[in-house]
Amino acid sequence: MTTAERVQAVVDYGFTEREARFLVLVMRHAGLCVKRQYASFAGIANGGDRCNALFDKLTRRGFVVAVQCIHNRARLFHVHHKPLYHAIGEGDSRYRRAVAPRAAAERLMRLDAALISPDLDWLTTRPEQLAYLAETTSRSSEPTAQPPAQDRIEASPGMFPIGVDATGRAVLVYVATKPWTDDFRSFLGGHLRLLSVTRTWTLRVVFPPSLRRVVSDYRRAVYEELESRLDEQTINDLLWYFFHTRRRTNWSEYRGVGSDAMKARFARCTKAFAGPRFARLYRRWLTEEQAALTPIPVVVSEAFAAGRASLECIVLPHDYEPFSPLLCGDHSSSRERSRSVRSRSKQTAAGAGSSSAQEPAEAAPRICD
Repeated sequence: MTTAERVQAVVDYGFTEREARFLVLVMRHAGLCVKRQYASFAGIANGGDRCNALFDKLTRRGFVVAVQCIHNRARLFHVHHKPLYHAIGEGDSRYRRAVAPRAAAERLMRLDAALISPDLDWLTTRPEQLAYLAETTSRSSEPTAQPPAQDRIEASPGMFPIGVDATGRAVLVYVATKPWTDDFRSFLGGHLRLLSVTRTWTLRVVFPPSLRRVVSDYRRAVYEELESRLDEQTINDLLWYFFHTRRRTNWSEYRGVGSDAMKARFARCTKAFAGPRFARLYRRWLTEEQAALTPIPVVVSEAFAAGRASLECIVLPHDYEPFSPLLCGDHSSSRERSRSVRSRSKQTAAGAGSSSAQEPAEAAPRICD
């Protein structure tokens, strides 16, 4: 389905075109939203009559569940109505199902990232992204890079959306939720093939205010993973260094001719190859050996200098902590409380006295839908 077809399908449920466009973004990017996101999208007052009217309509018709949060006045709205998802061609979307409280902030950040450019043609599902990759590859004359298995798009940590504007420029979104860059580096490696066949592209990394201090680390990761190519001498040094690291060579046993030079070389390599880039390369080399050290495609490494690529590091101006939801048992919805009571009654009748009927002690608390 096209974006226009999805919007029309939601309009047919009795929503205005503006409301439908927002709901399509919510259902495709997060499944969760808050009132200020709709107000920003629509250009209206947060908490005003027109803003509240949409959420009153959604709640009254049973399309959303209002979820209580840690902050007494904060409310999350979880769009869970299956027929609405089915109408936009995503009846099995994971966004309509329950979500762990720790994932709520990331979901809201995903939506905020999309709202920066709401008019892009967003590819949010794996089949859409793989189809786009195949189509772009077929049109490109550039040789494509084949990333390692664990870094391919279908295996990258976290499925983040790709937007395409009217000129064909691709916008790759990454939501940073950790102060370290390991997952981000895998994300970049998983998209090397796409970047090598995409003429113009933007990498957009969004951060919560609490991670403002690590923006420079993420910029450095982009430089190391997408711009800084390994030359032949560096690759030779890495292979030698990785070999002795895996072997755990005891240099105190080397006393013959040339031993001092080898010890000095290992010391130089230890210093030069410190940091997350080479730690990740070493882990890959353990399973892939020399294939892990394949240089970055020239078409990618030169993209920034040529003006075909750009990097956006955006610290979102919103505090997400107040929107950490309470546990299921704390929801104010009477429908949720009655469902919980019925569920407990069935469990008691079916398995009274049986330990197998109990919930696992380590089960993660979830928001009910």
